[in-house]
Amino acid sequence: MGFASPGGMEAVQLEEIQARSIRDRSMMHMATNIFCTMLVVAISFGSAPIWAIATWVGALLGYNILWFTALRNKGLAEGRRATRRDFLEMGRNAGISGVIWGSALPFLGIFGAMPQWLGLWSVTLAMMVYASMVIPSLPIAATAFISIATFGGFVGWTLHGEYYLALANAALGTLMIFGVLRSAKAQVLFELANNVLHEKSETVSLLLREFEDSGADWLWQTDTGRCVTHTSPRFAYALEADPKAIEGQPLLKLIAGDSWETGQYPEALHELAERLKRREPFSNLIVPVTINGVRRWWELSASPRQSESGAFLGFRGVGSDVTEQRESAEKISHLARFDTLTGLPNRLQLTEALGQALADADQWRRRCGFMMIDLDRFKAVNDTLGHPVGDRLLAQVAKRLKMIMSANELCGRLGGDEFAVVLKDASDAGYVATVAKNIIDTLSKPYEVDQNTLFIGASVGSAVGPMDGRTVELLMRSADLALYRSKEDGGSTHHSYQHKLHANAEEKRVLEFELRNALNADQFHLEYQPVVEANGDHGITGFEALLRWNNPKFGLVSPAKFIPVAEDARLIVPIGNWVLRQACADAMKWPDTVKVAVNVSVDQLTSQGFVESVVQALHDTGLPAWRLELEVTESIFVRDGGLAVQVLDRLRKLGLKLSLDDFGTGYSSLGYLSNIRFDTIKVDRSFVTGAAKGKAECIAIIRAVVAMADALDIATTAEGVENETELAMIQQFGCDKIQGYYFGRPMAFVDACALFRNAGAARSVA
Repeated sequence: MGFASPGGMEAVQLEEIQARSIRDRSMMHMATNIFCTMLVVAISFGSAPIWAIATWVGALLGYNILWFTALRNKGLAEGRRATRRDFLEMGRNAGISGVIWGSALPFLGIFGAMPQWLGLWSVTLAMMVYASMVIPSLPIAATAFISIATFGGFVGWTLHGEYYLALANAALGTLMIFGVLRSAKAQVLFELANNVLHEKSETVSLLLREFEDSGADWLWQTDTGRCVTHTSPRFAYALEADPKAIEGQPLLKLIAGDSWETGQYPEALHELAERLKRREPFSNLIVPVTINGVRRWWELSASPRQSESGAFLGFRGVGSDVTEQRESAEKISHLARFDTLTGLPNRLQLTEALGQALADADQWRRRCGFMMIDLDRFKAVNDTLGHPVGDRLLAQVAKRLKMIMSANELCGRLGGDEFAVVLKDASDAGYVATVAKNIIDTLSKPYEVDQNTLFIGASVGSAVGPMDGRTVELLMRSADLALYRSKEDGGSTHHSYQHKLHANAEEKRVLEFELRNALNADQFHLEYQPVVEANGDHGITGFEALLRWNNPKFGLVSPAKFIPVAEDARLIVPIGNWVLRQACADAMKWPDTVKVAVNVSVDQLTSQGFVESVVQALHDTGLPAWRLELEVTESIFVRDGGLAVQVLDRLRKLGLKLSLDDFGTGYSSLGYLSNIRFDTIKVDRSFVTGAAKGKAECIAIIRAVVAMADALDIATTAEGVENETELAMIQQFGCDKIQGYYFGRPMAFVDACALFRNAGAARSVA
């Protein structure tokens, strides 16, 4: 009604609706008042005096002019927001206007008869109807006008003695007031709903404009024949065509390119066509499109349109170009599944392929295979020529592997210099061996890298599933065990998995576990084998310290078995340091002229702080440096030649003796004899045994080694002398020292000390 202002968004909207009603109907209100005034003048003319008519008309028109002028002065007609005070003033003005109209019957009708009375009442009644029908959105004004005009009519009929008409007038006025209130509520609710709908429409239009103007997505629409209609500018831009040329064209024709003529659609376009045909909604459908011969990727979403009666009208949807995202996703997927250096499948893809091969083998009752490949001598290439050359070599290896693969094989890189091959069908017993031989032969051919001719080999281990493993992990582990066996045999060979390899691996695992506790449990001890002079009285010049392990579970474990395990488990350094300290401590109990020889592995020699640990052992035990002899094998010059030479040079400058063990058995290291000053070269027992049997090549090797050592002023020690025949032969060849069972087997420290006591030259042992 306008007597109070509740606040909130709905109150603001309500006030706006009422203010708009004032603006929209102000002229109509003025015109209606003028017209009805003219009717009153026409009815009253001739019966009422001129002064009465002029007075009534002047009052009505004058007041309405003042009201209209005030309305304009307040700015309500131009759109100013109305306030509660404005609405109260409208109610007051309507009431005054009602007084003037209500006075027509009692004031002018007094001068006429019944016809004039009815005419004046009819005009007043028309104004009341006008108020109830035209301005119900202003209930305070309509109610004030109708109620006061009704009261005026009631007074007029009463003065004329027409009591029934007075009551009828009152009844009509009351009904109109109730009608105004109900109509006002309905109209206000209608206006509010219309405002909400308009706001939503504006919001949707705004969103659509922003959507179109964003440049990322577009709207598209088709008719019942799946032809494009209402082409949006962004959609035309995406198609690189004029909107007029697109209008009415089939959607599939626009995006299929050459496939439209052949009918050979990609699978995603087939799905799009089926969805459109079945009139099914779809969302985020990725489809390939061809725009002017260029392949793109679109993401489409759409829903069918329907009329109010439910008839199908076509599709309306949105689309966006996701080519860059698609290419990025494909690139990421490629990086996740392919090796960046070689372009071969990586471990992830190989694992998936092997899993699929196992599943197919189980389904079709056949076998599949897995091969692991390790390059031989590849580390030497990295160490000597650098990693860039090594990377280019790996790329050539990958290229060769791909060239020899058939449709039944998938090769890939596991990492480093390890490759693998998945054999989808390995039912043929000889098939795996044939593929392995082809791989070894192909990879063993020389390579040309940066004007360097490189020779490497390949070791292969294979396993057949599901016989050697029913899961991917087990089958890969079985192939790895077979590869380890190939590496142990020197490389460039192939071994298939055997169940004993698993047993050996399990034994190795248990040995490693026991070995980790051996030092703390005091399970190690040293035995000493004497080294004697080759001529004269065969006096003892020294002992070689030999490590022994007595385990509660396995008993006495052979060094040939646990030393490789210690090296693989990186336990050889702490074990070697213990041997070094113990040997130095034991040597202090022997005569001052007796030396002790300690074997040093490659890992121990090249470990950080090895020289410092040697110095610490000599310092703690008091052993002179010249009485300690470190024995190394030729293998150190192949694995870490440069670092080994530096360490050995530092040790020799400290006064230690150096011995080259197993000389000539596996590698050609003559060049290192000129870089490192060795004190002793040990002739391997295999040559001694062969020479005793009359093998000419062994005899020639021993003679050459002795001659070379004499020329370099290096002592020679013959190993493995077990009888007088071998002793005589070694003496004849001119070796300086002898070591073998003929003069003594490895013995405990107490027994070694007893040798000196028996000779009368031993110190007392506390």
